[in-house]
Amino acid sequence: MTAGDILNNTLPTELNGTHVYVMNSPAPLLYVSDGQVNFLVPGNQLDGDVKIRVVREGLTGPEVTVTLVDAAPALFQTAAGYAIAAHLDNSLIAPGSPAQAGEIIVVYACGLGRTLPNPAPGAIPQSAAVIQRLSDLKVYLGGAAIDAASILYAGLTPGSAGLYQINLVLPDNPGTDPEIRVAIADQSSPAGLKLAMP
Repeated sequence: MTAGDILNNTLPTELNGTHVYVMNSPAPLLYVSDGQVNFLVPGNQLDGDVKIRVVREGLTGPEVTVTLVDAAPALFQTAAGYAIAAHLDNSLIAPGSPAQAGEIIVVYACGLGRTLPNPAPGAIPQSAAVIQRLSDLKVYLGGAAIDAASILYAGLTPGSAGLYQINLVLPDNPGTDPEIRVAIADQSSPAGLKLAMP
């Protein structure tokens, strides 16, 4: 996808002759190649079993059914197994530039569910939008949930489709490279990711 594919701050529903349909509605596309299609499930889609099919150059592939839940948190990671997070100056948190106890950081995520306001399908958010299930959100460092008051913002990242961010104040003694997980109710990000800390 190129900048020319985005019109009126909205992702395209067709790339390289390819469409994806979720319950017969066109889904916004992020990337298409011969072996991979990345798309966003429309934010107005209801939970439950949904039917998805790909159409390429007029030919429809098999329809598959997947179960859609209202939140399925996941964190982005580096090849070394660290969560992708940033200092407030937007520099990457990494072993050579670790986060410090008491610092405010930004952790990037996907799958945090609907927001207030909830953008139209494919719309690239231009302003902050808090997740609807903020009261159910937990961030764990080294297995311990951080204080809910330390979560300063959890919602969409303006200017990025499908990307969420969690702005939080790190606790005083989380330990060296603690495991970081994000959960909404009983849905949790996978185990094993670390946050680079001294």
